[in-house]
Amino acid sequence: MTTTTICVNFGRPVPVFPLHVTRLMPHGIAAFEIIEPRYRQMISDALDGVGLIAMAMFEGGEWKQQYHGRPAIRPAVCVGHIAEHFKYPDGRYAIILQGVCRGRIVEEIPPQEDKLYRQAMIEPIGVEEPDEDLLLDYRETLCSALNAEPLKDLRIAGDAVKHLTNPEVPTSAVIEFLGANLPANAADNEARYQWLAASEIDERAKIVTLRLTGLESLLRKAAPQKKVECPKGCNWN
Repeated sequence: MTTTTICVNFGRPVPVFPLHVTRLMPHGIAAFEIIEPRYRQMISDALDGVGLIAMAMFEGGEWKQQYHGRPAIRPAVCVGHIAEHFKYPDGRYAIILQGVCRGRIVEEIPPQEDKLYRQAMIEPIGVEEPDEDLLLDYRETLCSALNAEPLKDLRIAGDAVKHLTNPEVPTSAVIEFLGANLPANAADNEARYQWLAASEIDERAKIVTLRLTGLESLLRKAAPQKKVECPKGCNWN
């Protein structure tokens, strides 16, 4: 199997794609359908270059009224690489983004006549080498939780436990895996953003642990629904 290394040049502006949710995480993947002209241009330009896009999140709720302008965006972003793409005859794109790294917007580039989309200068965050010894307690806690009901039924639980019981896999890598792949609903969006914005691995470990605790509680509350025949299955509300 061939491993491809993706290098991010933080000395150059990066296209910014803001949404109202945190969709892309480092080491995760996300699929998008690109419809709007400004983002079609962004994808076309990115594919002509190194294929990098910074996925951002709107600040507050005013973006709904300002969507077609330049609504405020929060500083933390996930820099993603276009791993796959397909262009439809009408100009739309279907793309799959691979999360490369977390970053922080330093400065937005002023609007340019030839660019319909936003660009920003970005600095990397969370790139320091983690102290794995400080994460040993989290490793035991996460392994125990994911090996027991109801979390062991999660789609990602098996892989996570396999990694946690393998001493060759760093705890920091498992925390990144969980942060990128834990199932989420609307209530988790702020926690997902905070996990993306956290520069320290210890802080990200705390957020992942809290999210697992909340998910465990939710699954226990939903468990009685599994005992009742319901064509729509388990309800997250």
